[in-house]
Amino acid sequence: MDIGDPLGQRWERLEPPVDTGSTYTWVPADVLQRLGVRPHGREQFETADDRVIERDIGRTWVRYDGRAELTLVVFGDEGSDPLLGAYTLAGFLLTVDPVRQRLVRVRGLGK
Repeated sequence: MDIGDPLGQRWERLEPPVDTGSTYTWVPADVLQRLGVRPHGREQFETADDRVIERDIGRTWVRYDGRAELTLVVFGDEGSDPLLGAYTLAGFLLTVDPVRQRLVRVRGLGK
C-alpha cells in the first residue's frame, strides 16, 4: 500500500497489517505531515485495552494494487506502526481471506 499527498502526486510505501477491528487507517503523524496531509478534525477512539484516546483525522490518497482512493486516516503517534482499517478496505471493495491470508476483491452491496 502507498500513502499519498492530498493531491495524489507524491507517495510513500507502507506495509501495514490489516486490522478489521480498526475503523480507519492509522498512519504515523510524521509520515502524514511529510506528505502535507493536514487534520480536519479530532475524534475519540477506543483501544484494544479499553482506553479512550483522541487523535487527529484527515483525508488523503491511498494506493493499492494499481488503484487509488481518497480515504480517512488517523494521525498515529510518530514512529508508530501503520494499520490498514475497515473504512479503507470498504473503499477498495476488499475483504480479508483468513485462510490464504490475503485481501480479495468483493462486489459492493446495493439496494
